[in-house]
Amino acid sequence: MKIRFLLLTYILIFFLSCDKGNKKKVTDKSSDSISIYFSLVKDERITKENRLKYNKRVFEIINTKKNSKENRENLNEIGINYNELKDHKEFRKVSRILLANSIEEKDTLNIARALKNLGSYQLDVGQNDSSFYYYLKAEKFAKYLKDSVSIGEILIDKAFIQINEGDFNGSEYSAIKSLRFLHKSKNKLKIYDAYNIVGACSNQLKNYKKALEYHYKALNYLKTNNLNSKFHLDANSLNNIGYVYQNMNMNEDAVENFNLALNTKDLYNDNPSLYAMLLDNLAYSKFKIKDYSEVSNLFYRSLKIRESLNVDFSGIILTKIHLSEFFAAKKDSVKSQQYANDALDFSKKTKVSSDVLASLKQLSLVEHKNSGKYSKEYIRISDSIQLEERKSKDKFARIAFETDEIIQEKDKLTEQNRTLLYFFIGTLLLGLLLFVIRTQRAKNRELLLKQQQQIVNEEIYNLMISQQATIEENRVKEKKRIAQELHDGVLGRLFGARLNLDSLNRFNDEDSINSRFNYLAELKNIEQDIREISHDLNREKYVLINNFVAIVSNLLEEQINSFEADLSSSLDESIQWDKVSNAVKINLYRILQESLQNINKYANAKHISVEFKKDNEHISLKITDDGIGFDVNTKKRGIGLQNMQSRVNECEGTFEIKSKKGKGTTTTVLVPLEKKVTEV
Repeated sequence: MKIRFLLLTYILIFFLSCDKGNKKKVTDKSSDSISIYFSLVKDERITKENRLKYNKRVFEIINTKKNSKENRENLNEIGINYNELKDHKEFRKVSRILLANSIEEKDTLNIARALKNLGSYQLDVGQNDSSFYYYLKAEKFAKYLKDSVSIGEILIDKAFIQINEGDFNGSEYSAIKSLRFLHKSKNKLKIYDAYNIVGACSNQLKNYKKALEYHYKALNYLKTNNLNSKFHLDANSLNNIGYVYQNMNMNEDAVENFNLALNTKDLYNDNPSLYAMLLDNLAYSKFKIKDYSEVSNLFYRSLKIRESLNVDFSGIILTKIHLSEFFAAKKDSVKSQQYANDALDFSKKTKVSSDVLASLKQLSLVEHKNSGKYSKEYIRISDSIQLEERKSKDKFARIAFETDEIIQEKDKLTEQNRTLLYFFIGTLLLGLLLFVIRTQRAKNRELLLKQQQQIVNEEIYNLMISQQATIEENRVKEKKRIAQELHDGVLGRLFGARLNLDSLNRFNDEDSINSRFNYLAELKNIEQDIREISHDLNREKYVLINNFVAIVSNLLEEQINSFEADLSSSLDESIQWDKVSNAVKINLYRILQESLQNINKYANAKHISVEFKKDNEHISLKITDDGIGFDVNTKKRGIGLQNMQSRVNECEGTFEIKSKKGKGTTTTVLVPLEKKVTEV
């Protein structure tokens, strides 16, 4: 309740100054009508309704024009006008358009302005979370632009949000920090706000000495810069000073300051809310020092003014609580309980937790028979408020408060920090050197391992070639034996039979002649077929010009015999396999083998195509299936695919997989015919 009581004294001051620094003089030489409308909007002699109409007319004109820097400046001016005329809905609308247009053109200055305007709007409607978010973003842009005045004004607005949320440390830090940036600001009220907020926060943190220091600074700043106005800021500062003395139980000093403030000319007419607050504070301080003269009259006058204004509900509750305390001291328990109950009933209607707590506390003191009930309710609500305050503080990024003493200590520790910095840099360099050495050794070991793996691969391939050569040699011998037997045995006998049949030519009857010619023709056909078989068996050795082709053929034949999928293959005869290194051949063989295994396991394909092709100075291996396919962008690569990639890298080639769900898969490998040799 205390913070609400204190903040009410700042609200008018804050809104007087929250957007002054955001104003920019706009010159629109391209359109006289815009300048005229702007001048009419600024004319305070014109009614608010007409000024809003003129501002809306400018907005309509701007919307017909392209997104230029000049128009963005005009949009900012329109938004400020709406804010000053209290049309918050249109203010937000224009600010959002300004933000969108500025982002589109990367206009950093107007992005910062739009964010600041949106923060101001959210603050006006009580959305502290959103307001703080926009102010944080605006602060980043202001820092980027090195706009110290804007930084200072944003920090003041952030401080106001933080004090409203009960984050007194954070608010005090923001306000003190803002003073470092506001020395160039023409908006003196912002500096006054900063002094006031620091004083208010220090008061809440029970640092009364510092609170008095900053409230006196605020009062002196008013006098030095002649900032007083019809809102009587000097009386406001005197009230703040008196309130601090009241918290320090120095009520004589408090009474002196409250009386000085109440003697301000025209205070009641110009600022009745502040006048009522001063009456209540004066009465309460006089009550504390047991100077009961006019105390009840002061309380009643304050209550009457506050109830007539029907704005300061927390002030009404506070005055009733003070009256309850006063009558309790006078031993008038009936009136004391009456005012305490009135305060509780009213606070429950306003639903302000701090007011409810203050009322419950007073009732527990004056209504003894229900003291336990009120105390339990007080504890329950107090715990709830503390929990909400902690949550509220966590909403904002709390930065450690930096006092002047900390800055001085920082200067003293600079040398020590420099030494530590050198130590850390040296340690970092040493660690980096060790890391480089270790990494280089690991690379060397990896290279040696690759070389050993290459040697092993070649040995494996040579063993396969040797085995295949033995099989091939036996096959060739068997083919030769069959060819010789066909040529020397069957063909010789058939040739003799043909000669015997030829001798029957001396029979000239028609039937013999026809039969003889038929047999001779048949024998010639058999002779030709056997000769072709013999030649084909001898030619097969020529076709299998390299054992690698035989190995691949065996693999493909095994695939056909073991699985249901149809397989078609093509091996380019122009590839000179004897000139291809064993490492390349064994890796191609393993890649083909792994691809077929993957297809058999996962693809559910009906047809597979394998193609070896010479592509300039490269060998291309293309394996295609019509299986279920997969999403290559999301599919995690298993060990098999990783090994295939590793083998392709070893051959200094390229590896590509194209696949879509339901569209099959195509694996393409491209390796050079001659691999560069890497030396260790």
